[in-house]
Amino acid sequence: MVARLRGEGHESYWAGGCVRDELLARTPADYDVATAATPDTVRNVFGRRRTLAVGAAFGVITVLGPPGAGQVEVATFRTDADYTDGRRPTSVTFCSAREDAKRRDFTINGLFLDPSSGEVHDFVGGREDLTAGIVRAIGVPAMRFAEDHLRMLRAIRFTAFFGFVMEAETRAAVERMAHLVTTVSPERIAAELRAIVSRQGRREALELLAATGLAREILPEVAPPGVGTDTRWAEAAWVVGALDEPSLPQALATVCAAHEPRVVTVIASRLRLSNHEAKAAAWLREGIAAIGDEPQLAAWNWSRLQPWVADPRAGLLADLVRARAACGMGDATAAAHFSAQVARPRAEIDPPPLVTGNDLREAGIPPGPAMGAALARIRTLQLDGAITTRDEAIVVANTNKSPSR
Repeated sequence: MVARLRGEGHESYWAGGCVRDELLARTPADYDVATAATPDTVRNVFGRRRTLAVGAAFGVITVLGPPGAGQVEVATFRTDADYTDGRRPTSVTFCSAREDAKRRDFTINGLFLDPSSGEVHDFVGGREDLTAGIVRAIGVPAMRFAEDHLRMLRAIRFTAFFGFVMEAETRAAVERMAHLVTTVSPERIAAELRAIVSRQGRREALELLAATGLAREILPEVAPPGVGTDTRWAEAAWVVGALDEPSLPQALATVCAAHEPRVVTVIASRLRLSNHEAKAAAWLREGIAAIGDEPQLAAWNWSRLQPWVADPRAGLLADLVRARAACGMGDATAAAHFSAQVARPRAEIDPPPLVTGNDLREAGIPPGPAMGAALARIRTLQLDGAITTRDEAIVVANTNKSPSR
């Protein structure tokens, strides 16, 4: 794409995070292209059918690749006018690559790369900061964060993920402006939290959220009021860092584990999580209380444990109780037992019912509460191995008691 734009006479480079990752010898998650070509020109070069102009007002055109190849954003070099909503500029002006670099967020993300020659164009000191392991806002930190308040959360994520240090003035601006993060839409905050808790450095990121005051703004129900004032957040960060399959529902369940059950629902609602994520977080938090701290879990009847093991989210819960035990905040024996049960074949975990409602109707039991109670009783006895055949189940339904064995 860069070669094609250049072939048409337009200065073009790889830009932003993909350049940073290339220089760190990491495989970029995606690629962005920055160019001197205007949005209309970009559409003309790649064709109207292969481009989307959703971001054209801000100089961004999405170019669609062949089937399965994904898409690439091509942004015209630009400077931004004032930001009035803490997210987007009121207008943009097309400019040079040098000026474009100065409006970006952090120096390590303000680099351009010529993919044909390998030459890096650095107008903001990004290579030096990348080598030194520093996350530094470009220009005046307060101005960069005022333009987009979500950048404060991104500063946390980059610092923790790469194991870098946040430059002093940049961190001071985050601490001073943390209250502004609440103006960011809940969906964008949730998306950033997903990225933070699912990646390397998540423990450090959660600790940094608390230390800078951002946690108090986005998760006030569970965040410590001040650094060192509450060990529960630090313990939760430790557990999240020990997860094998980190996800936002697991992280929310963890930070809410020592608080009232309703808290996880309140947070999920405020962040506008999907029903799937919200229910998963609440279920996992309940599972921590029921499974993770139960030293006698191995002695439970299978009918009591099976609903937890048979749930589609059981793998996440097993990972969670294992991580808690590894961090000294749960029962290691219970965690090992639960993980072993989750690993059993599905046919053993959730065998087909011995009877259905139709079977009970044929046996003379009418639909209604009595049938529901009979089905529940039969299922419990089946799971605990007290009955193993359809005939035995029918006997239970008719006598409302277990047959002698």
